[in-house]
Amino acid sequence: MKVTRDQVLAWRLRRQFVDPRGDAAAAEVIGRLCGVQAQVASAAETAVGARQRTPATAGIGRGLADGSLLRIWAMRGTLHLLRSAEAPAYLSLIAAARTWTKPVWQRHFGATPQDVAALADAVTEILDGRALTREELVAELLADRRFHGMAEQLRSGWGALLKPLAWQGVLCHAPGQGSRTVFARPADLVPHWRGLPEPDAAAPVVIAAYLGAHGPATPEAFDAWLTRNSLRKTLLRRWFEDMGEHLTRVEADGRSAYLLAEHADELADGTPSRSVRLLGAFDQYVLGPGTKDTWILPAEHRSRVSRRAGWISPVVVVGGRIRGVWELADDEVVVSLFPGAEPPPEEELAAEAAHLARISGRDGLRVRTA
Repeated sequence: MKVTRDQVLAWRLRRQFVDPRGDAAAAEVIGRLCGVQAQVASAAETAVGARQRTPATAGIGRGLADGSLLRIWAMRGTLHLLRSAEAPAYLSLIAAARTWTKPVWQRHFGATPQDVAALADAVTEILDGRALTREELVAELLADRRFHGMAEQLRSGWGALLKPLAWQGVLCHAPGQGSRTVFARPADLVPHWRGLPEPDAAAPVVIAAYLGAHGPATPEAFDAWLTRNSLRKTLLRRWFEDMGEHLTRVEADGRSAYLLAEHADELADGTPSRSVRLLGAFDQYVLGPGTKDTWILPAEHRSRVSRRAGWISPVVVVGGRIRGVWELADDEVVVSLFPGAEPPPEEELAAEAAHLARISGRDGLRVRTA
């Protein structure tokens, strides 16, 4: 099947509730997007609210409180909100990469696979029925002489030694503690937690979810999004091949990639979008295909979006393509378009600024083009 890039981008906008916005609750939005990056809480709220006609981001807090949502280190080692029902499948595939067993990881973080296994056992026991701050958890771990050499890494806010434990379903971030980092076990927060499935059982679930929001895509793009290309290529290819007739090949402007067969007609019948959207920092519309995808982001402007220390800028999206970035300055939305980009209609930018104001609970926001 052959389609155009503009059809693909318009289809993704629809599938991700970007254009048109819908009435989906926070958990449904997060599920459709395959998670929402959440190390910046306001960015996660913006990602959800930007996809709702009437922003209702309080659903995130309710979901964390009742266990239907989970805040946990997941894709690419970054903190995400995931629907708890689907989180085990995502974690299973990330854990299948076993990045903590690779020599470069061991050299950098000073822990062997045996050390990580010992940490996992110890943390499972320490957190049983409890929620502890990072400081409290580390103090209990360091009471064991086996972990004395890991003190610096355990105290680090990057959590490098704790991330493999999250991927194995041992710990997650507990809700309701303000700015303090508090850890608990998913098994203590999520009703009916059953642990992680085998990777071969998880793969079709995660691949279908990813292609249903970010397709058409290649196995390599899927792996870049999931593990920064850490999975064994033979394993990755087999997972896609095992999907069989559930997948179809799509050619778009010279690119060949996979799509769920059930979405083929919808994609083929689609028409290009002309929508104008202001999407927030770390938005999944950008992170799903990645900032190296020149279909949505011209290579010469990538550094404006993918910045130092892993920061992903808020973006101006016109017809599915990133045409600039924006930031909040007091009561203004300051829009910086890329050189040569055609300015979007002022009334549409104003409407987007008004929607951002509703998400953040402000009285209003003005637009200024830098």
